[in-house]
Amino acid sequence: MENKIIVALKAIIIYNRKALIIQRSYGDISGSGSWEFAGGKLEFGEDLETGLKREIMEEVGLQVKVERLLYASTFQSKENRQTVILNYLCHSFGDQVVLSEEHEDFIWADKKMMKKYLTKGILHDLENNKIFDQIDVIEEG
Repeated sequence: MENKIIVALKAIIIYNRKALIIQRSYGDISGSGSWEFAGGKLEFGEDLETGLKREIMEEVGLQVKVERLLYASTFQSKENRQTVILNYLCHSFGDQVVLSEEHEDFIWADKKMMKKYLTKGILHDLENNKIFDQIDVIEEG
């Protein structure tokens, strides 16, 4: 079995001092019902910003300005498959989310809601990289 590395791009999308989190469809094989940030796999030949904007448009229907890379993380999803995730800070030009079939629901979340809904792995990465100190999201409300 050949080893494989997947590159994924994720976006912490900010609008009106709240961050967009989305819930994976319940029928999804991996992460069914869990909450995450928008994004997905980089396609061969794509540059990072183009791939990120494409994934955001496909998943939530938003146009964004990509600000900067916040942090990178990696995990082994299968015995022979490793995923590298590049996490970017983005700002949305609006808040009208149109979800793809891959997702059930969305929330424009304050920090308290992010800490309540996001997976332990994502929260660990956010806290480990001091992301809550770097993004302009309200605490509560």
